[in-house]
Amino acid sequence: MRARHCKRMMNTLVVLMIAQILVPGLSAQTPKLEQIHVLTLVGRPLPVIVGEKRGTFAKFGIEVVTENFASSDLVRAALAAGKGDLAYTAVDNAVAMVEVSGVDVVIVSGGEGSQNELIAQPDIKSIKELQGKTVLVDAVNTAYALQLKKILLLSGMQSGRDYEMKAFGATPLRLEALLKHKEFAGSMLGAPASISAKNAGLVSLGSVPDLLGAYQAGGHFARRKWADDHRESVVKYLAAYIESQRWVMDPANKKRVVEIMIEEYKLAPEVASVTYELSTTRPGGFEKDAQLDQEGFKNVLKLRAEVEGQWGGHVPSAKNYYDDTYYHAALAKVIAAK
Repeated sequence: MRARHCKRMMNTLVVLMIAQILVPGLSAQTPKLEQIHVLTLVGRPLPVIVGEKRGTFAKFGIEVVTENFASSDLVRAALAAGKGDLAYTAVDNAVAMVEVSGVDVVIVSGGEGSQNELIAQPDIKSIKELQGKTVLVDAVNTAYALQLKKILLLSGMQSGRDYEMKAFGATPLRLEALLKHKEFAGSMLGAPASISAKNAGLVSLGSVPDLLGAYQAGGHFARRKWADDHRESVVKYLAAYIESQRWVMDPANKKRVVEIMIEEYKLAPEVASVTYELSTTRPGGFEKDAQLDQEGFKNVLKLRAEVEGQWGGHVPSAKNYYDDTYYHAALAKVIAAK
């Protein structure tokens, strides 16, 4: 009995040895993925969703954990407190963290431009008719609030004098408030919220590309020290993000991307389809390879200087806030991976 048992053990060992020879790496453990905690404002970015589903982040050794917040104020506070690694939202928030809050953060990539529209109640037919009314913003001194201030300033109106600006949080919350409360006259909304708003009877008084030109909206930023200390991690994350955004923007994948948008964002099929078309074919949509639009970022800084009086009205260098070495290293990694 003992002899037969020993023989069976030997046969098992021989089989395992042969399997390891024929299938290299069979006995190796699956490499542990490095976790990157990303703070967001309106849900998981589409390239993150796609990258997870297709295994792109795992390919680069990254696992993404996202945390969504109801306002950009909360995103900035969480990042400043070290409760996340990267933030993905309008990059003017990074500029505000540096200049208003004194937190040393750095922008490491772009992602999207701005297709925001000034959406208003059905009875408002012109921008001038917003005078004396209340408009909604995420936060009163960052990003899309500055877009709104500039648009109204072009019609001779100033916040606090000619209209009231009320902080109300992220885009879905503002859309819901506009639909439920007629006393809120308007807000800046981007797709898909702008599409849903118009389908519900609200009106568009103009878009950012038409009224203000190029504007760098969504991008990644981090506390500068964390980014310096985790440079390779940032590069690997951005490489996966770039590859995923390429896949999203490839027309051959349109049908699958729209299906993912319907599933993940709970969108009506027609809203998802229009949002995809806008995001991939029109100015202000997804940026090629998630790069930062230099002209769009100059406009971000210009609006802050003009509307908020930052820097004495003089526009600073983009290099004060954007370190392109992370992005270019990530792009090189994507090319090498091909």
